[in-house]
Amino acid sequence: MSRRKITPEERELFQQSFADTRPLHPATLKPSVPPKRAMRIVEGGTGVDGRTDARMRRGLLDPDAKLDLHGLTEQAAHRALLLFLRSAQARGHRLVLVVTGKGKPLAPDAPFDLELHARSRGVLKSSVPRWLNERDFAGLIANTATAHKKHGGTGAMYVYLRKPR
Repeated sequence: MSRRKITPEERELFQQSFADTRPLHPATLKPSVPPKRAMRIVEGGTGVDGRTDARMRRGLLDPDAKLDLHGLTEQAAHRALLLFLRSAQARGHRLVLVVTGKGKPLAPDAPFDLELHARSRGVLKSSVPRWLNERDFAGLIANTATAHKKHGGTGAMYVYLRKPR
């Protein structure tokens, strides 16, 4: 798919709109989470050793606890998830399972929709990974991964917790 051409009027409007802006200097930007607490899933660094990560992804580790978010609103699910992860960490659990569901399947007789990809079919499935990167969760989580088929597959995710401080 090719990009559409920008008209001279659009280019002029853009330049007028951003004429007074100045670039931010990297030194003035402060991360929202301190770097040592922001050890989340970054390419090459997962927060758990390779053997544990491989065993988790292959479904060889059984979760210590499970939270099923089916039927909850986004707000209730967010609160429940934070409370669950905090209490699981306090109890010394390391691997927990969070079930989000996959979202409702598209009906076979549903009309064709070009914008279906823009709307999420599973609200919690798309929200939970985003929440786990928030500041409130950063000190709790060492790693996350899609659950193995025997634990729910793509409708669930493993959350590997940090040791309590």
